[in-house]
Amino acid sequence: MPLADRLADADQLSDDRRECIETCIEAAEVCEWCADECLGSEEMEECARLCRDVADIASLHARLTARNSPYSEQLAEVCIDVCEACAEECARHDADHCQACVDVLEACVEDCRKMRSS
Repeated sequence: MPLADRLADADQLSDDRRECIETCIEAAEVCEWCADECLGSEEMEECARLCRDVADIASLHARLTARNSPYSEQLAEVCIDVCEACAEECARHDADHCQACVDVLEACVEDCRKMRSS
């Protein structure tokens, strides 16, 4: 069963929280891919570091949000900050993996903001 279907069954979650969880998981996945692709290139070290940070923070944020942790709101701020920093760095590079990151990270920032304000 796809994640979206399983999350739809979680009655305690608002639509904004469900979307945020899905986008955070997607951000973690694309950033793991991007970081792996950047390894070994001195020019891409900062990109790899930020991608690894996003992967860790976004996946933690998804888990805390899924269980309605009172700390998910605070972690949303950190997730937004690191996603913005990573998107800015990835936008500097033409590689497909970096450009994929930018798209997903922008969506993650938007969904975290919506969740936080709902």
